[in-house]
Amino acid sequence: MHNTSSPTVSIIGCGWLGLPLAKHLLTSQEHYKVIGSTTTPSKLELLSAAGITPVLFSLDPEPKGTHYSTLFHSDFIVVDIPPRLAKQGEDFHTQQVKHLVELIKNSEVKQIIYISSTSVYPELNREVREEDVLVPEQSPVPSMVEAELIMNGLQSKCDVVILRCGGLMGYDRIPGKYVRGKKNLTTGELPVNYVHRDDVVNVITYLLKNPVKKGVFNVVAPQHPTRKMVYEASCRQFGWELPTFLESESNEPYKSVSGDKLMAQTGYSYLFPDPLSFFYEM
Repeated sequence: MHNTSSPTVSIIGCGWLGLPLAKHLLTSQEHYKVIGSTTTPSKLELLSAAGITPVLFSLDPEPKGTHYSTLFHSDFIVVDIPPRLAKQGEDFHTQQVKHLVELIKNSEVKQIIYISSTSVYPELNREVREEDVLVPEQSPVPSMVEAELIMNGLQSKCDVVILRCGGLMGYDRIPGKYVRGKKNLTTGELPVNYVHRDDVVNVITYLLKNPVKKGVFNVVAPQHPTRKMVYEASCRQFGWELPTFLESESNEPYKSVSGDKLMAQTGYSYLFPDPLSFFYEM
């Protein structure tokens, strides 16, 4: 296919994660060509200026856009379209993925990396692993698992890797920003399941280069300090008013998401293993 030239990666959704991923791939030793989609016409120039081939493309839930077939003439496709369940309803994202799969079926893509979320896991008051949620009925967000399974239906055609990412943090996404000055929070003792954006970018880059052919993997920092610790540390870093916490009889349900499978199968080592020392900047 593209054997004679550089491998091509299409990133469907050049947002808070997709755009830095695209920029990272363009500077990597593999000399990737990157095609990136946005739903916002005004962003096309921004992508182009970064060296990305820009495509206007949205799933509403059926495909809309201009000349978006170029997205599907790629060696690799990274799908990063976060479901907006509250806004669009449970079924909308599933429909988006169904339409996307139809487009991919007619392409020559070799591998798909689909970005999912650790919110598929129920709060079981213990450590949770990939095999804890295999079917929609096991999840508090069944439509997200449904979308994963629809994507996985492409396995007979190409390799499919599903990444269930923890809460994405780093740079301007600072945990303390969302709770500064708040009073009587009840969730202070719960463990966080965070991951730094740089780590997600690195994991995806690793998977494009290395032959992990298929599977579902959690992408989450190996350490799980409490929310109270993380909120206070990041508020202090920026001089914000600390939130206050109720001394609760920690009976709030929780989960601690294990990222061991990814590390065991890839040898990946996290840049930011501890959410207490994530890199932030305003």
